[in-house]
Amino acid sequence: MPATIVSALKDAQRVVITTHTRPDGDAVGSQLALGHFLKGQGKDVLMVNQDACPYNMEWLPGVGDIQLYKGSLAQVEFIAKADLAIVLDTNAASRVGTVGPQFKGTSALKVLIDHHTDPESWFDLMYRKETASSTGELLFDVFEAWDLDAIDYQVAAPLYVAILTDTGSFRFSSVTPRLHRVVAELIERGSLDVAELHAQVYDKKSREGLQLMSKVFSTIETHFDGAVGSMVVSRRFLADTGAPVEETEGFVNHLLTIEGVRIALIFTETAGGTKVSFRSKGDYHVHKWAQAFGGGGHRNASGAFIREPLEQAMKKAINAAPRYTSVQDEDQESLSAEDAAYLSSLMNSQN
Repeated sequence: MPATIVSALKDAQRVVITTHTRPDGDAVGSQLALGHFLKGQGKDVLMVNQDACPYNMEWLPGVGDIQLYKGSLAQVEFIAKADLAIVLDTNAASRVGTVGPQFKGTSALKVLIDHHTDPESWFDLMYRKETASSTGELLFDVFEAWDLDAIDYQVAAPLYVAILTDTGSFRFSSVTPRLHRVVAELIERGSLDVAELHAQVYDKKSREGLQLMSKVFSTIETHFDGAVGSMVVSRRFLADTGAPVEETEGFVNHLLTIEGVRIALIFTETAGGTKVSFRSKGDYHVHKWAQAFGGGGHRNASGAFIREPLEQAMKKAINAAPRYTSVQDEDQESLSAEDAAYLSSLMNSQN
Protein backbone atom coordinates (compact mmCIF):
# COMPACT_ATOMS: atom_id res chain seq x y z
CA MET A 1 0.00 0.00 0.00
CA PRO A 2 2.77 2.59 0.66
CA ALA A 3 3.92 1.96 -2.93
CA THR A 4 0.49 2.99 -4.24
CA ILE A 5 0.62 6.21 -2.23
CA VAL A 6 4.17 6.91 -3.41
CA SER A 7 3.11 6.44 -7.03
CA ALA A 8 0.27 8.94 -6.60
CA LEU A 9 2.59 11.43 -4.90
CA LYS A 10 5.19 11.12 -7.65
CA ASP A 11 2.58 11.70 -10.36
CA ALA A 12 1.19 14.82 -8.68
CA GLN A 13 2.55 18.37 -8.86
CA ARG A 14 0.05 20.38 -6.79
CA VAL A 15 -0.66 18.83 -3.39
CA VAL A 16 -2.87 20.16 -0.60
CA ILE A 17 -2.64 18.67 2.89
CA THR A 18 -4.98 19.09 5.86
CA THR A 19 -5.70 17.46 9.21
CA HIS A 20 -8.31 17.51 11.94
CA THR A 21 -9.63 20.44 13.93
CA ARG A 22 -7.72 21.33 17.10
CA PRO A 23 -4.67 19.50 15.73
CA ASP A 24 -2.43 17.58 18.11
CA GLY A 25 1.21 16.59 17.82
CA ASP A 26 0.59 13.67 15.48
CA ALA A 27 -1.54 15.82 13.19
CA VAL A 28 0.80 18.81 13.00
CA GLY A 29 4.00 16.76 13.00
CA SER A 30 2.77 14.50 10.21
CA GLN A 31 1.54 17.42 8.14
CA LEU A 32 4.83 19.29 8.41
CA ALA A 33 6.93 16.21 7.71
CA LEU A 34 4.95 15.31 4.59
CA GLY A 35 4.81 18.90 3.39
CA HIS A 36 8.56 19.41 3.68
CA PHE A 37 9.32 16.02 2.14
CA LEU A 38 7.16 16.82 -0.89
CA LYS A 39 8.66 20.28 -1.29
CA GLY A 40 12.05 18.59 -1.36
CA GLN A 41 10.78 16.53 -4.29
CA GLY A 42 9.87 19.70 -6.19
CA LYS A 43 6.12 19.65 -5.48
CA ASP A 44 3.88 22.69 -5.00
CA VAL A 45 2.39 22.20 -1.54
CA LEU A 46 -0.36 23.94 0.42
CA MET A 47 -0.77 22.98 4.08
CA VAL A 48 -4.05 24.35 5.39
CA ASN A 49 -6.11 23.74 8.55
CA GLN A 50 -9.19 25.17 10.20
CA ASP A 51 -7.45 25.66 13.55
CA ALA A 52 -4.06 26.92 14.64
CA CYS A 53 -1.32 24.65 15.94
CA PRO A 54 -1.23 24.05 19.71
CA TYR A 55 1.07 26.35 21.62
CA ASN A 56 3.62 23.63 22.35
CA MET A 57 4.03 22.87 18.64
CA GLU A 58 4.67 26.43 17.46
CA TRP A 59 8.45 25.86 17.49
CA LEU A 60 8.39 23.04 14.95
CA PRO A 61 10.39 23.73 11.77
CA GLY A 62 8.17 25.08 8.99
CA VAL A 63 5.13 25.61 11.20
CA GLY A 64 4.69 29.09 9.75
CA ASP A 65 3.95 27.49 6.38
CA ILE A 66 0.67 26.03 7.65
CA GLN A 67 -2.14 28.38 6.64
CA LEU A 68 -5.40 28.88 8.50
CA TYR A 69 -8.28 28.27 6.14
CA LYS A 70 -10.02 31.57 5.40
CA GLY A 71 -11.73 30.64 2.15
CA SER A 72 -9.50 33.09 0.29
CA LEU A 73 -9.45 33.04 -3.50
CA ALA A 74 -5.89 31.72 -3.50
CA GLN A 75 -6.75 28.86 -1.14
CA VAL A 76 -9.95 27.91 -2.95
CA GLU A 77 -8.22 27.96 -6.34
CA PHE A 78 -5.27 25.88 -5.14
CA ILE A 79 -7.55 23.21 -3.68
CA ALA A 80 -9.77 23.21 -6.78
CA LYS A 81 -6.78 22.79 -9.11
CA ALA A 82 -4.80 20.38 -6.91
CA ASP A 83 -3.73 16.99 -8.20
CA LEU A 84 -3.84 15.44 -4.73
CA ALA A 85 -5.86 16.34 -1.63
CA ILE A 86 -4.44 14.54 1.40
CA VAL A 87 -6.16 14.14 4.77
CA LEU A 88 -3.97 13.10 7.70
CA ASP A 89 -4.84 11.66 11.12
CA THR A 90 -8.62 11.73 10.70
CA ASN A 91 -11.03 10.09 8.32
CA ALA A 92 -14.19 12.21 8.27
CA ALA A 93 -14.98 15.44 6.43
CA SER A 94 -16.61 16.89 9.53
CA ARG A 95 -13.38 16.42 11.49
CA VAL A 96 -11.40 18.73 9.22
CA GLY A 97 -13.93 21.50 9.79
CA THR A 98 -14.33 24.31 7.29
CA VAL A 99 -11.80 22.74 4.93
CA GLY A 100 -13.97 19.64 4.51
CA PRO A 101 -16.40 20.84 1.81
CA GLN A 102 -13.53 22.09 -0.36
CA PHE A 103 -11.73 18.77 -0.06
CA LYS A 104 -14.82 16.74 -0.89
CA GLY A 105 -15.66 19.02 -3.81
CA THR A 106 -12.28 19.13 -5.53
CA SER A 107 -11.56 16.97 -8.58
CA ALA A 108 -8.19 16.07 -7.06
CA LEU A 109 -7.38 12.49 -6.13
CA LYS A 110 -8.36 12.23 -2.48
CA VAL A 111 -5.90 10.40 -0.25
CA LEU A 112 -6.26 9.31 3.37
CA ILE A 113 -3.31 8.42 5.62
CA ASP A 114 -4.63 7.57 9.08
CA HIS A 115 -4.80 5.06 11.93
CA HIS A 116 -8.37 5.55 13.17
CA THR A 117 -11.39 3.28 12.74
CA ASP A 118 -14.33 3.57 10.34
CA PRO A 119 -13.14 5.82 7.49
CA GLU A 120 -15.65 7.60 5.29
CA SER A 121 -16.03 6.35 1.74
CA TRP A 122 -15.17 9.47 -0.30
CA PHE A 123 -11.42 8.83 -0.41
CA ASP A 124 -9.91 7.45 -3.62
CA LEU A 125 -6.80 6.03 -1.95
CA MET A 126 -6.21 5.01 1.65
CA TYR A 127 -3.18 3.97 3.62
CA ARG A 128 -4.41 3.10 7.08
CA LYS A 129 -3.57 0.72 9.90
CA GLU A 130 -5.60 0.78 13.08
CA THR A 131 -2.75 -0.99 14.85
CA ALA A 132 -0.23 1.72 13.95
CA SER A 133 1.02 3.88 16.79
CA SER A 134 0.45 7.09 14.89
CA THR A 135 -0.05 8.67 11.50
CA GLY A 136 3.61 9.62 11.77
CA GLU A 137 4.57 5.95 11.75
CA LEU A 138 2.54 5.39 8.57
CA LEU A 139 4.22 8.35 6.90
CA PHE A 140 7.61 6.84 7.65
CA ASP A 141 6.46 3.79 5.67
CA VAL A 142 5.71 6.09 2.74
CA PHE A 143 9.08 7.83 2.97
CA GLU A 144 10.84 4.49 3.28
CA ALA A 145 9.14 3.28 0.10
CA TRP A 146 10.23 6.46 -1.72
CA ASP A 147 13.60 7.75 -0.54
CA LEU A 148 14.90 7.53 3.03
CA ASP A 149 17.84 9.73 2.08
CA ALA A 150 15.40 12.62 1.64
CA ILE A 151 14.72 12.64 5.39
CA ASP A 152 16.51 15.64 6.90
CA TYR A 153 15.98 17.55 10.15
CA GLN A 154 12.86 19.32 8.85
CA VAL A 155 11.25 15.96 8.11
CA ALA A 156 12.67 13.96 11.01
CA ALA A 157 11.93 16.42 13.85
CA PRO A 158 8.18 16.83 13.25
CA LEU A 159 7.81 13.13 12.43
CA TYR A 160 9.55 12.22 15.70
CA VAL A 161 7.19 14.57 17.58
CA ALA A 162 4.20 12.98 15.83
CA ILE A 163 5.21 9.56 17.10
CA LEU A 164 6.35 10.82 20.52
CA THR A 165 3.04 12.48 21.33
CA ASP A 166 0.71 9.77 20.04
CA THR A 167 2.54 7.05 21.97
CA GLY A 168 2.61 8.91 25.29
CA SER A 169 6.39 9.19 25.04
CA PHE A 170 6.68 5.57 23.85
CA ARG A 171 4.74 4.02 26.74
CA PHE A 172 1.49 2.92 25.06
CA SER A 173 0.81 -0.64 23.95
CA SER A 174 1.03 0.43 20.29
CA VAL A 175 4.83 0.75 20.64
CA THR A 176 6.63 -2.14 18.94
CA PRO A 177 10.25 -3.13 18.35
CA ARG A 178 9.84 -2.00 14.77
CA LEU A 179 8.68 1.45 15.91
CA HIS A 180 11.86 1.87 17.94
CA ARG A 181 13.83 1.08 14.78
CA VAL A 182 11.83 3.74 12.92
CA VAL A 183 12.64 6.28 15.62
CA ALA A 184 16.32 5.31 15.49
CA GLU A 185 16.32 6.09 11.76
CA LEU A 186 14.78 9.50 12.42
CA ILE A 187 17.27 10.33 15.17
CA GLU A 188 20.20 9.36 12.99
CA ARG A 189 19.06 10.94 9.73
CA GLY A 190 17.85 14.14 11.36
CA SER A 191 20.67 14.39 13.93
CA LEU A 192 17.95 14.87 16.53
CA ASP A 193 18.49 15.99 20.10
CA VAL A 194 15.66 13.97 21.62
CA ALA A 195 15.99 15.53 25.07
CA GLU A 196 15.51 18.98 23.54
CA LEU A 197 12.55 17.85 21.44
CA HIS A 198 10.87 16.34 24.50
CA ALA A 199 11.47 19.52 26.49
CA GLN A 200 9.99 21.67 23.72
CA VAL A 201 6.82 19.58 23.71
CA TYR A 202 6.28 18.85 27.40
CA ASP A 203 8.28 21.28 29.52
CA LYS A 204 6.71 24.58 28.50
CA LYS A 205 3.96 25.44 30.97
CA SER A 206 2.55 28.88 31.58
CA ARG A 207 1.66 30.16 35.03
CA GLU A 208 -1.97 30.25 33.93
CA GLY A 209 -1.73 26.67 32.72
CA LEU A 210 -0.45 25.47 36.08
CA GLN A 211 -3.23 27.35 37.87
CA LEU A 212 -5.72 25.66 35.57
CA MET A 213 -4.14 22.28 36.31
CA SER A 214 -4.61 22.87 40.04
CA LYS A 215 -8.32 23.60 39.60
CA VAL A 216 -8.90 20.67 37.26
CA PHE A 217 -7.04 18.21 39.49
CA SER A 218 -9.21 19.28 42.43
CA THR A 219 -12.19 17.73 40.62
CA ILE A 220 -10.70 14.22 40.40
CA GLU A 221 -13.13 11.45 41.29
CA THR A 222 -13.04 7.67 40.93
CA HIS A 223 -15.92 5.37 40.03
CA PHE A 224 -16.65 1.64 39.77
CA ASP A 225 -14.48 0.64 42.73
CA GLY A 226 -11.66 2.87 41.55
CA ALA A 227 -11.36 1.46 38.02
CA VAL A 228 -12.53 4.67 36.32
CA GLY A 229 -11.17 8.14 37.04
CA SER A 230 -12.65 11.45 35.94
CA MET A 231 -11.83 15.15 36.01
CA VAL A 232 -13.53 18.31 34.79
CA VAL A 233 -12.48 21.39 32.83
CA SER A 234 -15.22 23.95 33.37
CA ARG A 235 -15.68 27.20 31.49
CA ARG A 236 -15.33 28.98 34.83
CA PHE A 237 -11.88 27.44 35.36
CA LEU A 238 -10.76 28.70 31.96
CA ALA A 239 -12.16 32.17 32.58
CA ASP A 240 -10.71 32.46 36.09
CA THR A 241 -7.19 31.42 35.09
CA GLY A 242 -7.03 32.91 31.60
CA ALA A 243 -5.42 29.72 30.32
CA PRO A 244 -6.33 28.45 26.85
CA VAL A 245 -8.09 25.10 26.69
CA GLU A 246 -5.10 23.76 24.74
CA GLU A 247 -3.15 23.71 28.00
CA THR A 248 -5.32 20.85 29.22
CA GLU A 249 -3.61 18.55 26.70
CA GLY A 250 -2.29 15.55 28.60
CA PHE A 251 -4.21 16.22 31.83
CA VAL A 252 -6.31 13.08 31.37
CA ASN A 253 -3.23 10.85 31.31
CA HIS A 254 -2.44 11.78 34.92
CA LEU A 255 -5.58 9.95 35.99
CA LEU A 256 -4.07 6.70 34.74
CA THR A 257 -1.21 7.08 37.23
CA ILE A 258 -3.65 6.62 40.13
CA GLU A 259 -3.32 3.11 41.51
CA GLY A 260 -6.20 0.96 40.33
CA VAL A 261 -7.47 3.34 37.65
CA ARG A 262 -7.70 1.63 34.27
CA ILE A 263 -9.90 4.11 32.41
CA ALA A 264 -9.71 7.91 32.53
CA LEU A 265 -12.19 10.52 31.36
CA ILE A 266 -11.83 14.28 31.17
CA PHE A 267 -14.97 16.34 30.62
CA THR A 268 -14.48 19.76 29.02
CA GLU A 269 -17.42 22.15 29.22
CA THR A 270 -18.14 24.24 26.11
CA ALA A 271 -20.89 26.62 25.06
CA GLY A 272 -22.58 23.93 22.97
CA GLY A 273 -22.13 20.88 25.16
CA THR A 274 -19.44 18.71 26.72
CA LYS A 275 -16.33 17.26 25.14
CA VAL A 276 -15.26 13.90 26.56
CA SER A 277 -11.78 12.42 26.17
CA PHE A 278 -11.37 8.72 27.00
CA ARG A 279 -8.04 7.04 27.82
CA SER A 280 -7.36 3.52 29.04
CA LYS A 281 -4.73 0.93 29.81
CA GLY A 282 -4.18 -2.44 28.16
CA ASP A 283 -7.29 -4.42 27.31
CA TYR A 284 -9.72 -1.84 28.68
CA HIS A 285 -10.92 -0.55 25.31
CA VAL A 286 -12.85 2.72 25.07
CA HIS A 287 -13.52 3.31 21.36
CA LYS A 288 -16.96 1.65 21.39
CA TRP A 289 -17.84 3.69 24.46
CA ALA A 290 -16.96 6.89 22.59
CA GLN A 291 -18.82 5.72 19.49
CA ALA A 292 -21.99 5.37 21.55
CA PHE A 293 -21.92 9.14 21.96
CA GLY A 294 -21.13 9.92 18.32
CA GLY A 295 -17.35 9.92 18.71
CA GLY A 296 -14.58 7.44 18.04
CA GLY A 297 -10.85 6.93 17.95
CA HIS A 298 -8.61 4.11 19.12
CA ARG A 299 -9.00 1.24 21.56
CA ASN A 300 -7.08 3.12 24.28
CA ALA A 301 -7.67 6.74 23.26
CA SER A 302 -10.95 8.13 21.97
CA GLY A 303 -13.16 11.18 22.15
CA ALA A 304 -16.78 12.27 21.83
CA PHE A 305 -18.94 15.37 22.07
CA ILE A 306 -22.19 15.22 24.02
CA ARG A 307 -24.59 18.06 23.30
CA GLU A 308 -25.73 18.35 26.88
CA PRO A 309 -24.69 20.41 29.91
CA LEU A 310 -21.70 19.22 31.89
CA GLU A 311 -23.44 17.42 34.76
CA GLN A 312 -25.88 15.53 32.53
CA ALA A 313 -23.12 14.57 30.11
CA MET A 314 -20.94 13.27 32.93
CA LYS A 315 -23.76 11.17 34.36
CA LYS A 316 -24.61 9.57 31.03
CA ALA A 317 -21.02 8.89 30.02
CA ILE A 318 -19.91 7.45 33.36
CA ASN A 319 -23.03 5.36 33.91
CA ALA A 320 -22.56 3.84 30.45
CA ALA A 321 -19.21 2.30 31.40
CA PRO A 322 -20.52 -1.22 32.18
CA ARG A 323 -22.10 -1.44 28.72
CA TYR A 324 -18.80 -0.93 26.93
CA THR A 325 -16.11 -2.10 29.37
CA SER A 326 -15.62 -4.82 31.96
CA VAL A 327 -15.86 -2.42 34.92
CA GLN A 328 -18.65 -3.05 37.38
CA ASP A 329 -19.70 -1.56 40.71
CA GLU A 330 -22.54 -3.07 42.69
CA ASP A 331 -23.02 0.22 44.52
CA GLN A 332 -23.14 2.30 41.34
CA GLU A 333 -26.43 4.08 40.74
CA SER A 334 -28.38 2.25 38.05
CA LEU A 335 -29.47 3.96 34.86
CA SER A 336 -32.89 5.50 34.74
CA ALA A 337 -35.34 4.07 32.22
CA GLU A 338 -34.94 7.24 30.15
CA ASP A 339 -31.13 6.98 30.09
CA ALA A 340 -31.25 3.25 29.35
CA ALA A 341 -33.53 3.86 26.37
CA TYR A 342 -31.28 6.67 25.18
CA LEU A 343 -28.15 4.51 25.35
CA SER A 344 -29.95 1.62 23.69
CA SER A 345 -30.87 3.85 20.76
CA LEU A 346 -27.25 4.97 20.47
CA MET A 347 -26.03 1.38 20.45
CA ASN A 348 -28.55 0.41 17.78
CA SER A 349 -27.46 3.32 15.60
CA GLN A 350 -23.91 1.95 15.64
CA ASN A 351 -24.99 -1.49 14.39
